[in-house]
Amino acid sequence: MRCPYCRHADSRVTDSREVDEGQVIRRRRSCQACGRRFTTVEEATLAVIKRSGVTEPFSRDKVIVGVRRACQGRPVGADQLAVLAHKVEEAVRATGCAEIPSHEVGLAILGPLRELDEVAYLRFASVYRAFESIEDFEAEIRALRDLPVQQSRELEPAP
Repeated sequence: MRCPYCRHADSRVTDSREVDEGQVIRRRRSCQACGRRFTTVEEATLAVIKRSGVTEPFSRDKVIVGVRRACQGRPVGADQLAVLAHKVEEAVRATGCAEIPSHEVGLAILGPLRELDEVAYLRFASVYRAFESIEDFEAEIRALRDLPVQQSRELEPAP
């Protein structure tokens, strides 16, 4: 790491701290040449590969903007969207990949959005999965209706 004061290439780490639940490391450094101290911040980058092949950093804000459109007119608050974006980021980071296709980000959004608001989920899914007919909507609504029944069966004790 180059010293921001004298541009010397060698510095010594004097202190390290985890920030943002361990996602970021803040390091206090001392320049070996001029002796001045400075701070660096290290963060593991998570990149999203778009359909066009372009790579860009993962952004919780982009997740929120995309989901906010689906939630228009629904009783979903900004805090709930922030929690959803956090869940999506955790799911994407849990894959262990430094680069993830945008399609995978969309899949990571569907689960938490379904739990948050079913109407918003249908709106988002209709665009994400490119519904082309009323039958596509009907199939997804059937799946929504069947899910709670399946979950309650899983919770029942075996005979």
